[in-house]
Amino acid sequence: MTYSKEEIFKKVEEITNDLNALEEVERYKALEERLNANQKVKDKINQIKALQKQAVNLQAYGKHEAVKQIDRQIDTIQAEIDDIPIVAEFKTSQVIVNDVLQSLIGNIETQVSDKLDQNE
Repeated sequence: MTYSKEEIFKKVEEITNDLNALEEVERYKALEERLNANQKVKDKINQIKALQKQAVNLQAYGKHEAVKQIDRQIDTIQAEIDDIPIVAEFKTSQVIVNDVLQSLIGNIETQVSDKLDQNE
């Protein structure tokens, strides 16, 4: 059985819509919105970005000890971000959605491979 490109793209769109309707994906999107709206997280991320810029400048001047100190500050702020409940919840949701996607990709690969083997 042969499919046209249009039929394949239509099926991909259907699968995408089905994935987006999954409870896990909807939860992930809702958590992402809440996370993006969280001012505390935004402030911490901005702190990290500012420190990263400092680190790049210090690296350019060969100030390796100062870079290490900034890296430690970044690690501390990252740990603070990771301790925020919404971040932990988002990361857990991200793992679940990733597992669903990886399972789907594996399933597609297996089916395509099986079809190719049958046609040989």
